[in-house]
Amino acid sequence: MSQSQIKKYFQLFLVVLAAGSIYPLIFLKQGYQETMLQVFNMTLPQLNTMYSVIGLVFVFGYAPSGYLSDVFSAKKLLAVSLFFTGVGGLWFAQIPSYDNVVIIFGLWGIFSVFTFWSAHMKIVRLLGNDNEQGKFFGILDGGRGLVEALLASVALFIFSTIVGNQVDLGSKREALIAVIYMYSITLLVVSALIMLFVQDDKKILKEKGAVDNKSDKFQWSYVILLFKNKNVYLHGAIIFMGYIVFWTVYYIGGFLESNVGLDSVTVASIMVVVLWMRPIGGFIGGLLADKFGRTKVQMVALVIASTCLITAAVLPVGLGKAVFFPLVVVLAIFFYTIRGTYWSLLGDYKLEAFILGTAIGVVSFIGYLPDVLIPIFNTFLWNTFGAQGGYNAYFIASGLFGFVGFLLVIVFAKMIKKKA
Repeated sequence: MSQSQIKKYFQLFLVVLAAGSIYPLIFLKQGYQETMLQVFNMTLPQLNTMYSVIGLVFVFGYAPSGYLSDVFSAKKLLAVSLFFTGVGGLWFAQIPSYDNVVIIFGLWGIFSVFTFWSAHMKIVRLLGNDNEQGKFFGILDGGRGLVEALLASVALFIFSTIVGNQVDLGSKREALIAVIYMYSITLLVVSALIMLFVQDDKKILKEKGAVDNKSDKFQWSYVILLFKNKNVYLHGAIIFMGYIVFWTVYYIGGFLESNVGLDSVTVASIMVVVLWMRPIGGFIGGLLADKFGRTKVQMVALVIASTCLITAAVLPVGLGKAVFFPLVVVLAIFFYTIRGTYWSLLGDYKLEAFILGTAIGVVSFIGYLPDVLIPIFNTFLWNTFGAQGGYNAYFIASGLFGFVGFLLVIVFAKMIKKKA
């Protein structure tokens, strides 16, 4: 491996570190919800309200984040995002009042999407050559999952060591504060590493010989051209369908416990296995995408995941763990293959670097709308079909959306081939 390749992969590693460390602090409730409620003296509706608000900030922050990453240095946006998210974490560790916690969550919403999202995607796109997009985006998603899993393991070790056999509020408070400090300090360290070792967008482009001095600056006229590009909308729709399929991962545990009848310990163990499928699906999917074609891998992953979802919904639940455990593992691999490769399609329609961030923002806005829509849709399904029937209906509906995604990828591939 040449020195330039080592340099490139080290920068990619730092971006993966950034992506894997910024969100666990914000979504600390995934592992510590009850402890957070007790320590911060909050109610569950108050906590849910904060996460609903941050969800809306995420959705409506995607498009502006693209504009920011085209106008300002993506590297500096990354560093600023990590720094202020980390500073927010240090404030959060002081266990402030509810009103101040709301302010902290608002700041996190701004610095984890508005200044971060498109900037980190843009750097990954620019670091990789056209024939490396599958691998690089696969490494990004798979690596992010690996970093999250490792940090979660460290957090669990810190928490369990401090709490020990004690169950009093004081020990829980001390342990939660230590966990928050760990995540916050990690962000501050990664922010400094980004500033020191990641190159600026223009420097990356210069090394690739891709800068045209006449047209390398953002102009609003380019936005008009972008909105006329059908590939942008089609790409957003493909991610929309793929993300709907992926979203079912958050309901697999409930399905196994409610419908299949597995005990909570077994379900927790299976979900740990599912978590570790992320680096496998992301890495392998990315490598296969570059070898056999990004659209082909995305199509295969959508078909297999959608088929498995519908199969899980219609199989007799009496088959138990022996059938559903391997089925869920296969599902998880292809969930993460979908996530690890759908962004690599950016390399197929070759957008100019000066409009790339804005395009990522627009595609993200369309693609991640399920974050807002699925909870509403599922409320309807559960009210209509009941708890067990709701899971089955949701899996079948998601599988059908996955097949729509498969058809959209076919259309996308034909459009790209026609332009080639």
